[in-house]
Amino acid sequence: MKKKQRISRLSHMLVSLLVCLVYLMPFYVVLMVSLKPVSDTSSRLAPPASLYLQNYAKALQNGQILNAIKNNAVILVLSVLVIVVVGSMAAYPLARVQSRANELVRRLFMGIMMITPLTILVGLYSILSRIKAISTYWGIVLVLSAFGVPMAVFLYSNFISAIPKELDEAAMIDGAGRLKTFFLVIFPQLGPVTVTVVIMQGVTIWNNYLFTHYILQKRELFTVTQVIQGYFSTTSSDYGGAASVAILGMLPVVIAFAFLQKYFIQGTVDSAIK
Repeated sequence: MKKKQRISRLSHMLVSLLVCLVYLMPFYVVLMVSLKPVSDTSSRLAPPASLYLQNYAKALQNGQILNAIKNNAVILVLSVLVIVVVGSMAAYPLARVQSRANELVRRLFMGIMMITPLTILVGLYSILSRIKAISTYWGIVLVLSAFGVPMAVFLYSNFISAIPKELDEAAMIDGAGRLKTFFLVIFPQLGPVTVTVVIMQGVTIWNNYLFTHYILQKRELFTVTQVIQGYFSTTSSDYGGAASVAILGMLPVVIAFAFLQKYFIQGTVDSAIK
């Protein structure tokens, strides 16, 4: 029996290592490419003969990546703030009131999550152009928030439904209204799921290219993905420069996840169970 358990554990460990290898391989390749000059034609998997840091120096000297990270940060903070506030407030009545209308709204949110952004891009661009939202922070924030709210509503409603209704009733007996009850009693308990929403939507917003490419057309508003795309053209491609920019643009997200991963895992599990 013990032998079977050891074999089972070993097989699980090997499968886990294989999965980690598959996921880490792209990061390894990008890192290796970022440390090589354009003239280096060796294999992407081979480490550089000597560290070539000029790609990082050029990326930092021209200032594009730093400005792009700033733009990403502004867009991310504003979008996530809207998603968290609107998503949690919308989920509260959906979780507390069981009715056919609310069930229809839930299904509507689920249906919106299935829509491919590319299918509505033309109509979306036309609307944004009419309201003068092209090449503006508020235009891209509006779009990214609209696509992020349905997922937030889904996660928040599952979490809130497990919170006892007696807390709401006790707060209302003390004279609190619905809005005050939500912000003072319910919302403080949504910490784990809020971190989950922040990380999931934050990574999606940070890496977004489709909407930023069409909506943010001014160079000073370019995001990290747009700066990376600028290293490729029909005549030449600077893979080392693009890789170094990708590494620099990736660091803020990696650092944030390292600090929030405990709450992210807890919130994901709680939302799934509840």
